[in-house]
Amino acid sequence: MRLTRFTDVALRVLMRLAVTEDREPPTTREVAATMRVPYTHTAKVVARLQHLGLLDARRGRGGGLTLTPAGRSASIGSLVRELEGPEEVVECEGDTPCPLRSACRLRGALREAQNAFYATLDPITVTDLVTSPTGPLLLGIGSRPPPD
Repeated sequence: MRLTRFTDVALRVLMRLAVTEDREPPTTREVAATMRVPYTHTAKVVARLQHLGLLDARRGRGGGLTLTPAGRSASIGSLVRELEGPEEVVECEGDTPCPLRSACRLRGALREAQNAFYATLDPITVTDLVTSPTGPLLLGIGSRPPPD
């Protein structure tokens, strides 16, 4: 199983915000630059995370991105489920349905493995992901984009 780029960026944005508690809130552009992700992609991720109540985004002077309490305590398993959607690991019914689909045991085994993957991530929170050594590394990356 491979996470989509969207989910990967969302998790990295949440991790970055989890270590900025005592600092000036970064902007979407600053987070994008720090995480080396295109701004437009980061903006879409931020909008979705804001919609889910995981972060607050304020515009203008004194604005920036801040993690909400729900964002800090969010289960990584729940987040990945939400962001990845209900897709299965294999597509059995697509444009060219698999001829084995009526008696295949692979689909069930892969669904079970996918559920185990999520279950492993369920007890881990965003806050857990930024304990040392990750948190200090995130802080050291820098929060300001390079000059244009």
